[in-house]
Amino acid sequence: MNFSKQILFFLSALGAFNGVILSVYLLLFKKEKSISNIFLGGLLAALSIRIGKSIFFYFNPQLSKTYLQIGLSACFLIGPLLFFYVKSKQQRLNITVAKYSIAVLVLFLIVLGWLFPYHTYTFWWANPIYYIINAQWLCFILIAIYSARDIFAKLGTRAKQMSYDEVWILTVICGVFVIWTSYNTAKYTSYISGALSFSFIFYLSFMVVFYESNNTFNFSMLKRGRYLNKIEESVAHNILVKITAVFDEQQIYKNPDLTLTLLAKELNVRPQFLSQLLNDNLNKSFNQFINEYRVEEAKRLLKEATHLKIDTIGTACGFNSSSTFYNTFKKITGFTPSNYVKA
Repeated sequence: MNFSKQILFFLSALGAFNGVILSVYLLLFKKEKSISNIFLGGLLAALSIRIGKSIFFYFNPQLSKTYLQIGLSACFLIGPLLFFYVKSKQQRLNITVAKYSIAVLVLFLIVLGWLFPYHTYTFWWANPIYYIINAQWLCFILIAIYSARDIFAKLGTRAKQMSYDEVWILTVICGVFVIWTSYNTAKYTSYISGALSFSFIFYLSFMVVFYESNNTFNFSMLKRGRYLNKIEESVAHNILVKITAVFDEQQIYKNPDLTLTLLAKELNVRPQFLSQLLNDNLNKSFNQFINEYRVEEAKRLLKEATHLKIDTIGTACGFNSSSTFYNTFKKITGFTPSNYVKA
């Protein structure tokens, strides 16, 4: 293999290698085992297998037909995994249906490969099955685009705010579509173009999402410290549901060192986005929002944990001083903590 081919092999294999690493991380090692991460990990694994097959076949045309069969079989999973990933990100997924659908499809591929192996039925795999795979893949891309049509619509107007999850959805859909296009135009370009496009899309996606998570990659601009448009109610509702879940499960509002940035990181959104949601949609500052949760918890403890001192309750609820606790409690309830107990 000459130097130019070595460079080509490196560039084409880069995306597939990192795709495998990231899919293993998402499926096995990531602490947050969300259903969307599982489907994204599966999607990356299926793409990496498909891309890996293309790379090895391009540089070694004598590659065993078993590997060719595995690569094409993985293509059957790309479309469904993309669709289920998008639906899970939108919190519109029936998890039971999705799991059984993937299980049935995997079982079908195993039976198909066992009854009609590639090395015996080469013509069928190289022609009708191949075209069925690509048609199915495209159909699921189109269904995913339709499911995310409201998000795509935001690209047409700069007055709309796009959330972190929405940027991920658009990036993944567009990336998979580019890879599909590369493979289906390979006869006019090169068979290795699909692998090269995967490497390009893989790194471009993370650059876009990294930029989104650290800057203002959005479609509403700030003007003199105020936002031009409120976040859509449906988006705001989804984030507030996440906040409630995090507060109920982890009670992180009791952390006296909790900041807007830490909460945004826990919710997987940008701090600017969370700040806008609180200020414009709820008309509350971050401190006011958190303190209301702390005061509600303090009210509960004042009723139920009567053996605790009032100062101890304030500390337990996340207030870093007694004076802050007393002042905040009175501001929100109209009573001091001791008067509230008497009342």
